[in-house]
Amino acid sequence: MKKLTILLLLSIYTLVGIAQEADKITGIWWNDEKTTKIKVEKKDGKYIGTIVYMIPEKYENGQPPKDDNNPDKALQNRSLIGLQILSGLEYDAKDKEWEKGSIYDPKSGKTYDCYAWLENNDLLKLKGFVAGIRMLGRSSEWYRTEL
Repeated sequence: MKKLTILLLLSIYTLVGIAQEADKITGIWWNDEKTTKIKVEKKDGKYIGTIVYMIPEKYENGQPPKDDNNPDKALQNRSLIGLQILSGLEYDAKDKEWEKGSIYDPKSGKTYDCYAWLENNDLLKLKGFVAGIRMLGRSSEWYRTEL
């Protein structure tokens, strides 16, 4: 019984450690061009990212840019502010990365499979790829900031 209790406590401790490691991705991030801020948060056990700020120089006639490159014409008039561009990321403790997600690129209107990893807690590296082949894709770097 004593061994079972110790095993249970160690298991809980390990799970808490993994959860804390996984949550390091949460926060506010500048995109690589430092024109857009993305808020990454945990929702329903997965990590998502939503555009929360764009520099005023990107505004058109005082309005934030629209999703005008979206292939769905019904969505082309929506604002990029408030748009969820990152979804479904799950933490893989073994590889120390977030995987099985997708990322939407408003510049092209395309959605890609995505994975991400942290370097130095303040640099989030993301890679969007196609056809399930990680080598076929494009990388991006996001920098931790504040709102």
